[in-house]
Amino acid sequence: MLRGHGIEVAWVAVCPDEEPDISNILISWADDQGADLILTTGGTGVSPRDVTPEATAAVVTRTVPGMAETMRIASAGKTPHAMLSRAIAGVRGRTLIINLPGSPKGAIENLEAVMPAVAHAIAKIQGDSSDCV
Repeated sequence: MLRGHGIEVAWVAVCPDEEPDISNILISWADDQGADLILTTGGTGVSPRDVTPEATAAVVTRTVPGMAETMRIASAGKTPHAMLSRAIAGVRGRTLIINLPGSPKGAIENLEAVMPAVAHAIAKIQGDSSDCV
């Protein structure tokens, strides 16, 4: 799906559901590797091991609540479990980070919901001032 939108997938990692491990990968990819976009999958629910939103919140400097809200709204029409999502989206430096659900179907549906704004968001995060009043 990402390649279909012209997005190069540079890295993929699987890590334990541990807050420091998740945060360290986010920091490395954003700060050291200069990723434009980081997508996480899984760990966004309410089970005790679901810590991805906390790990993400610990490393972003600004949240983008509208993206998470849009994903929940889009999912709510498909499953009542969408209201259990604690996914967030945020900015670290020049990188947009978005938490997606762990199920492949849910991840695709959530990404489809925000994809129309992803390129614009990345451009703005990286300093594009066009279309700004």
